[in-house]
Amino acid sequence: MKHPDGFPGFDAKWKETYRELIATPKMALGQIKPGSRIFIGTGCSAPQPLIEALCNDAKHLTGIEIVHLITFGAAPYADKRLSGLFTVNSFFVGDNIREAIHGGWADYTPIMMSDIPLLFSRGQLPLDAALVQVSLPDERGMVSLGISVDIVKSAVENASLVIAQVNPHMPRTRGDSSISVWDLDILTLGETPLLEYTLPEPTQEMQTIGRNVAALVEDGSTIEAGIGSVPQSVLPFLQEKKNLGIHTELVTDAILDLIDSGAVDGSRKTLDSGRIVTSIAAGSRRLYETLHDNPLFSFQPTEYVNDKVIISQQAKMVAINSALEVDLTGQVCADSIGTQIHSGIGGLVDFNYGAAHSKGGKAIIAMSATAKRGERSRIVSELSPGAGVALLRGSIHYVVTEHGIAYLHGKTLQDRAMSLISIAHPDHRAKLLKKAIKLHLIRPEMSFLEGKQMVGSRDLCTTMTQKDGTVIQFRPAHPTDKRSIEGMLYSLSERSVYRRFMSNMKRFSFQEIKNIIYIDHRRDVVIVGTIPEADGEKIVAVGGYYLDPGTNQAEVAFMVRDDWQGRGLGGFLMKYLVSIAKRNGIQGFVAETLRENRGMQTVFHHSGLNVRTHIEDDVLCFDMKFC
Repeated sequence: MKHPDGFPGFDAKWKETYRELIATPKMALGQIKPGSRIFIGTGCSAPQPLIEALCNDAKHLTGIEIVHLITFGAAPYADKRLSGLFTVNSFFVGDNIREAIHGGWADYTPIMMSDIPLLFSRGQLPLDAALVQVSLPDERGMVSLGISVDIVKSAVENASLVIAQVNPHMPRTRGDSSISVWDLDILTLGETPLLEYTLPEPTQEMQTIGRNVAALVEDGSTIEAGIGSVPQSVLPFLQEKKNLGIHTELVTDAILDLIDSGAVDGSRKTLDSGRIVTSIAAGSRRLYETLHDNPLFSFQPTEYVNDKVIISQQAKMVAINSALEVDLTGQVCADSIGTQIHSGIGGLVDFNYGAAHSKGGKAIIAMSATAKRGERSRIVSELSPGAGVALLRGSIHYVVTEHGIAYLHGKTLQDRAMSLISIAHPDHRAKLLKKAIKLHLIRPEMSFLEGKQMVGSRDLCTTMTQKDGTVIQFRPAHPTDKRSIEGMLYSLSERSVYRRFMSNMKRFSFQEIKNIIYIDHRRDVVIVGTIPEADGEKIVAVGGYYLDPGTNQAEVAFMVRDDWQGRGLGGFLMKYLVSIAKRNGIQGFVAETLRENRGMQTVFHHSGLNVRTHIEDDVLCFDMKFC
């Protein structure tokens, strides 16, 4: 429970002990000289009374440069009317200064978050003053930076003048968040409640993206969810996971339910076992109260949290970040829409690199497939003119939208383009395919795909759990499955090939593979069963049907890798395809199998359908009507 005078554990006599340091905001800001560079604390910890006093006294100051990462709440210093007095230099563009950035009277420094403290410590961006917010002092004379340690600690350590608003509402957080009162120059009193940040209600699209990303997260993973509504919307879909860890620059209220679900215990973290490592908190009073003196949380400076080497040392590190555009070669734009700066690089590059180099890690870009209510595709043939490239095409791994998952790392330009087109919005796929062919990213002979719905509906996705706990994901076949399907075909034994194709085939033509994966998903259906692998997934089974409109019956066929035969995959696929076909108004299935193929015959006879058979030479023909 909150103490009447603030969070518990403070020095009740602190005002008397440090009275020579205490001043009013106006008196404190009077120590700032014209031409100074002033740092302002991050996020919900931006000291609003000090900001207000600074702007109220603006007429006495000229040539002031204001530097910060991102601040929430009011930013009156970015008002155009004060642009002759204040210059704003932000490392990340938030809602409160975006108009000023777009209007040209504020500025943006593109930089990786891990590099910002070096600007201060090396003197490249010397700070004359820092305006920050801290907790009440404890009996040892230590205050906490509370919910904002990030680059704030480096700013405090390097600024010539540190003015700190002491606020009883600021929780004392564990970790490397404490500073001696004697390292602060001026203390001001401010009992204003901390700013609160509310996550937007997730849309249906965001929920689908969350489920898609969650499918990539294994038990025992360590998670980073970056700034933005899309990465944060993934967290609720991780509540069924086990033994998750957290190492992230930002925590929001979304972390609370994830902890309460029991999914997060940090027990398998390689570093900081049992601890949630972060540097910024932005959320509700409930979150702030949870953080107070809580040993589960370890607030660390950006120098540690965003260190690529530290991140890469976490086994199964999963980095979830968002983007504004991804082109068909895999270049990622994260901070601008064309030439117009929208946000920032933040920790995207740091965590993408770290997760990509982690043992069993995954670097994920999650984003909605479209913007402007579906009018603009975020997957583009070419980045918009002037768009910044945050991630090079050689650094990209996973891209996730509401329409699926594309794995790009180590893939050819054609495979990348096909993968990304397959997870773009259906309304934009034909145009992207046509442009990809024109740009020679995709071979001209692939033009037959134009106009087709290249990926089946997510409604056709399901799972099967084996007795040993292995979960097999079943989904519609994608055009990007070409190489995986080829690999599966060539892995089959001669016996399996003969039973499936009724011939001793040694090579599989493009036409045969085309008939498996390049379908329109309206008349025909092909479902693949997959298990996760380091480079995405491995196809272990394929089942599909091909409709004859004249009879309204479909030919059904299956393939299962030799090492997965006898585990019920054929029977599962058969029943699942039957349910899909019934929904599509199909009358029944037909099939042909060799008389020696007892396994496939068992699948058909146990399908629950009205089965009739007849023999033609050495082939058993099945006619299976739906009941």
